[in-house]
Amino acid sequence: MEKSETKRTITVGLFVLIGIIIFVAAVFLLAGQQKRFVKSIDLYAVFDDVSGLKVGNNVWFSGVKVGTVKKIDFFGSSQVKIRLSIEEEAQKYIHKDATASVSSEGFIGNRIIVVEGGSIKLPIVESGDVIEAKKGVSTEEMMNDLQANNKNLIDITNNLKVISTRLADGKGAMGALLSDSVMSMDVKSAVKNINKASMGMNQTASSLSAFASKLNTPGGLANRLLTDTVVFSKLTQSVGDLQKLSSDAAVISSNLEKTSQRLNDNDNAVGVLLNDPDAARSIRRSISNLESSSVKLDENLEGLKHNFLLRGYFRKKAKDSVKNQRD
Repeated sequence: MEKSETKRTITVGLFVLIGIIIFVAAVFLLAGQQKRFVKSIDLYAVFDDVSGLKVGNNVWFSGVKVGTVKKIDFFGSSQVKIRLSIEEEAQKYIHKDATASVSSEGFIGNRIIVVEGGSIKLPIVESGDVIEAKKGVSTEEMMNDLQANNKNLIDITNNLKVISTRLADGKGAMGALLSDSVMSMDVKSAVKNINKASMGMNQTASSLSAFASKLNTPGGLANRLLTDTVVFSKLTQSVGDLQKLSSDAAVISSNLEKTSQRLNDNDNAVGVLLNDPDAARSIRRSISNLESSSVKLDENLEGLKHNFLLRGYFRKKAKDSVKNQRD
């Protein structure tokens, strides 16, 4: 009897011991998950709306859990102040300009706080610092956007249905194009003409390319004009000479025009000679008188030659002339 009681006592003790061990392991496991024995610092963030966040929710940094939400209090008139417990190991990655936003684990999971570290040029945060709160995208907003997108998708689908119905019924230009064989042939003909025009443009482009290649042929006139600076300089000089010659020709033409205009006037000698008939008659009379005087002068000289007073002078002059010709 005593042996059976002793055995029962040992069995109960073993079960109690195993229960205690399981309890202690569970406590340490839960504490490990909640990181109860890890050194941490407290940071604060003030939100306008925490969207269902609760005490004990996780704090994430770069996809890694680094703390938990310790306390949620009202702040000011309608804001909410959150106390975050952050592991000291993550402190060195969080700087003074860090931000915190409310998000969720997955699409419809628990609410979490997501911390962004900020600029590495600034000092790291200290326990008790307040970091900036950034508004995140809430599930309600996502659902509203999704509903709006679904409505737009339904409208687009209805419009496509109407368009496809009109096309099937042969209504409108596209419907007529799909159902009218004559119009279809016209479109095919137009496309064919466009293809021909495209081929012509390609041939033109090839011809222009060949022409450009000829222009680039070394030694050719066009290539020398485009590349030889000496030829270009001479050509420029020739063009300048031509321009100067053209300018001089214009001046000469202007002077000739002015001279011709003066010839038509009676205020100069040449104009009088060309335009005044009285002056012309006077000049003809003067010329006639000069001719008569010349004839009479010749006769008088001939008479003087036969005069006995001057006969010796004229003979001597004739002999000197003959002598000079001989010499």
